[in-house]
Amino acid sequence: MSNYKAAVQVLVLPEYFISPQYSPYLLGAKALRDEEVIQLVNHKHIAAYQLEKTLGDMERGVGIRRLIVSAAGKFTEEMADLPYRNYDYNKVLGSCFENVIGYLPVPVGIVGPLLIDGQLYHVPMATTEGCLVASTNCGSRALINCGVTSRIVADGMTRGPVVRFPNIVRASEAMSWMQQPENFQKMKSSFDQTSRFARLTKIHVRIAGRYLFVHFVAKTGDAMGMNMLSKGTEKSLQTVQARFPDMEILSLSGNFCIDKKPAAVNWIEGRGESMVCEAIVPADVVTNVLKTSVHALVDININKNMIGSAVAGSVGGFNAYVANIVTAIFIATGQDPAQNVGSSNCMTLMEPWGAEDKDLYVSCTMPSIEIVTVSGGTGLPAQSACLAMLGIKEAHVAEPGENARKLARIVCATVLAGELSLMAVLTAGH
Repeated sequence: MSNYKAAVQVLVLPEYFISPQYSPYLLGAKALRDEEVIQLVNHKHIAAYQLEKTLGDMERGVGIRRLIVSAAGKFTEEMADLPYRNYDYNKVLGSCFENVIGYLPVPVGIVGPLLIDGQLYHVPMATTEGCLVASTNCGSRALINCGVTSRIVADGMTRGPVVRFPNIVRASEAMSWMQQPENFQKMKSSFDQTSRFARLTKIHVRIAGRYLFVHFVAKTGDAMGMNMLSKGTEKSLQTVQARFPDMEILSLSGNFCIDKKPAAVNWIEGRGESMVCEAIVPADVVTNVLKTSVHALVDININKNMIGSAVAGSVGGFNAYVANIVTAIFIATGQDPAQNVGSSNCMTLMEPWGAEDKDLYVSCTMPSIEIVTVSGGTGLPAQSACLAMLGIKEAHVAEPGENARKLARIVCATVLAGELSLMAVLTAGH
């Protein structure tokens, strides 16, 4: 209330507005005109990031912020092409964004039907890259009869804290202690009690001088679970601290996780959902749909995706363009696009198949798909609709984590379709 009183003294407002009946500090900010709210923001009586809460009107708060920002940056006309009306900002505020000035429409295309484990899917992809959806659709047509078989070989999100000891003697003693099965059970018990969903499955410990990096791996249901992991990790480390009081927890994230950065540990050990998909494409489909030959596909796959990536020193990049497809599905379904870094790790393999080697065997191995169906951007209206199209909106009631696993299967199978199509195009010299 005092903020508004001070504002009235500073601003030149209409005379009627100063009367007790209309006083802004009695009626609240929502009684003010937009230009008056802007003056209050400029005089720091209202925080710009709290406009929605202060006004009690999400869309109006966003609109006023746009006026403030565009005036400060002198790009009022440019802002006109960035839409902001008719959006449910209740899904955004305090959940997945701050200082909102609008939303960005991205074209959404559909791939399919794609036959995965005997079930047909139409896969939404949001992208501004021409031909990506068309190319992936070509691959899905080649797979419509043979289908894609998928398997999840591991499931576990990771957190990798760093702790410090006085010397290497104590660090190595703690490392040995944590690696004992009975002590891991103590750590697991502490970890698991912090959440209904998070369950610690294993740890890996690495030493660097007097520092230990502990790689916690846990199941987190249909959520990414980083908050769950952080709470569980902290509680588990406190159990270790009870035995080693001279251990100092430097950071709950010591980059041994490792999140949103290229790393061999995720390629080797996996992170999130570890997937493998395969398909056997008949010879006539290779010839008539993909317009190429089995020999040409196998040859270019070896030389491009295997040898070429090795020459480049790639980690997890033994593929043609997996990141394009992963990112397009991620944007459509409300994932964190930055996690395409690890999620796009993939090895694409092709080989002749059948009695006369006339058919094509193709597989995609993706050890670190970091994916969710609850929390974050998955709850936004459009992204939630895309998840609903796939039948995996929100959490799986009976089997927590099943929806996230199904989405990982869809991602991997769509990747396989895209890889098949692009490699066929490359054999033709395009």
